[in-house]
Amino acid sequence: MDKTIALGGNIVGLAGVLLTVAAGVARIMGHYHLAGFEIMTLFVGGMGLMLIGSFAKLHILTSQRG
Repeated sequence: MDKTIALGGNIVGLAGVLLTVAAGVARIMGHYHLAGFEIMTLFVGGMGLMLIGSFAKLHILTSQRG
């Protein structure tokens, strides 16, 4: 189960990084919308995905201690 959570955390975290980078690059290029969504919505969504990935990693680290 821990391996599944770790793998899921890695995948979700990577998706968050990619979404955040895409939103940042699009905003730097002067776009306000990307794929029908506002850039800030995509940026916040990417940050949320990275947070979920971090919580998955934290769960794995704390479950290994005890």
